[in-house]
Amino acid sequence: MSAQEILPGIHRIAHAATCCYLVQRGDTLVLVDACLPRSRPRIEAALRSLGAGWRDVDAVVLTHGHFDHLGDLGNVQREHDVPVLAALGDVRITEHPYRYRPGVNRLAFIATHPGGWPYQAQMIANGALKVPGVGHVEALPEGPLAVMPELHVLPTPGHTDGHVALHHVAASAVLTGDALVTLDPYTGRRGPRVVARPGTRRPGQARESLAAIAATEADVVLPGHGEPWTQGARRAAELAAAEPIG
Repeated sequence: MSAQEILPGIHRIAHAATCCYLVQRGDTLVLVDACLPRSRPRIEAALRSLGAGWRDVDAVVLTHGHFDHLGDLGNVQREHDVPVLAALGDVRITEHPYRYRPGVNRLAFIATHPGGWPYQAQMIANGALKVPGVGHVEALPEGPLAVMPELHVLPTPGHTDGHVALHHVAASAVLTGDALVTLDPYTGRRGPRVVARPGTRRPGQARESLAAIAATEADVVLPGHGEPWTQGARRAAELAAAEPIG
């Protein structure tokens, strides 16, 4: 299955321990994140199932610029001139995806946390070490998204400097990227949480940003890693805040 319509107009694409989302309203299509390079065929299959292709995508909105959310967008943009938007704080790592600064040494952490090994292996097998940068990134302002105003851009820094979540007001859903996940690919732990320090630049700030997610009062949380959470954004944020950050 290429995609699952998790809520009306919101299609979830899950691949190699990562998730991205196609959001549709009439003829308008927004892709939120793009998983990994080898996820591209799944995204294209999802587009075809909607009778669309890359040139029908009005915008790709990035929750943040990490390699496991950029996918093959660098090539897609060159081939199809698709607009890619990211918050100003993440433009640099969107253009240069291996220049980000984690909270701790990634390799040392991974080596001592075998619970994350299966997920790291999946990512590597699907192109995590060969992610092209995006050549032209447009600034993503806070507030209603111009091409789809029911999507509200919420700053949620900490995981990265410019991380954002997207609140789909009409669907009562919040797309949280890696500000709040239900699977930590660095530890293998499940349930609402902040991603461990090899993926999170400023853990304290990331924990503070959970308040913005809670404040949406959304019914459903759609994370960048892990299964959807249907017990409400406020409860998810409370549980994540109570979990130690690895």
